[in-house]
Amino acid sequence: MTSAAPGVSGAAEISGADPRRKLRTKKRTRIVTTLALLALPTIVYSAFIIYPVIRVIGLSLWHWDGLGTATWAGFDNYAAIWEDDRLRAAFLHGLVLIFFFAVLPILIGLPLASMLIRSRAPGLGFFRTVVFLPQVIAMVVLAVAWRNIYAIDGPINTVLGWFGVRMSEPFLGSFTWALPAVGFIGTWVSTGLVTVLLMSSIARVSESYYEAATIDGVGPLGKFWYITLPAVRAEILVSITLTTINALKTFDLVYMTTAGGPGTSTTVPAYEVYYQAFRAGSVGTASALAVVLTVLIFAINVAVNVFGEREKG
Repeated sequence: MTSAAPGVSGAAEISGADPRRKLRTKKRTRIVTTLALLALPTIVYSAFIIYPVIRVIGLSLWHWDGLGTATWAGFDNYAAIWEDDRLRAAFLHGLVLIFFFAVLPILIGLPLASMLIRSRAPGLGFFRTVVFLPQVIAMVVLAVAWRNIYAIDGPINTVLGWFGVRMSEPFLGSFTWALPAVGFIGTWVSTGLVTVLLMSSIARVSESYYEAATIDGVGPLGKFWYITLPAVRAEILVSITLTTINALKTFDLVYMTTAGGPGTSTTVPAYEVYYQAFRAGSVGTASALAVVLTVLIFAINVAVNVFGEREKG
């Protein structure tokens, strides 16, 4: 009876173990590399996003004027948002601005984008640039310009005077018209963004679909409803998400045009965060407002995206 030589057996064991060892080494190297690549982004994200959010949540549980000693408030600052008419109205005004920042731009941008893509008129490149122009100008500059346009001796009031309906007070100084006037500026700014997003989608629709619809006797309205609209559904959801965020967190526009006035008729949550922290000396209330605003924006975005996924299904 013969037995395998010790040298041969040892070589077989080594050769059988090497692939497993190499595989473990490769996995370990991959894990170390992944952790090393994620380390810096995680540190930066934690330092500039996660920590400030946790800090704001902590501040929202205290009564503090920003200088003196803080006292425990619990959820009193959150209750104040519901109980204070001024703070409650700010959120209602923010919801109104969603109509001007999100709904109206989509209603205007859809037919406008369709015309700019499908029309064969000369000079379309110039008109596309003009439509998007408000997006590249600082909001502070736009606010100052529109403040002059809305003035009592501004161009809008002058034109209205030609028809005998001249305003006796500036639009931005009217309790009735101040909020719609601010909202219309948002419509003007957001329409360019929405139009460009929709144009990129409409441009991808094959011309053969429209030609087939023409042969079947479908009119322009039918082509828009059955071909163009389904093709831009994803871009509409993106537009709603972006413009809704802009509406709820707008600050510079309100600050530069009305500063929340007249009275509190144009206050919005983002402006109230500034007002409560730096003017009213209530950092806790301002922090609670910021937390509620963040949760509201997040909830609306989740609802929009869930609805969009359901529509796809």
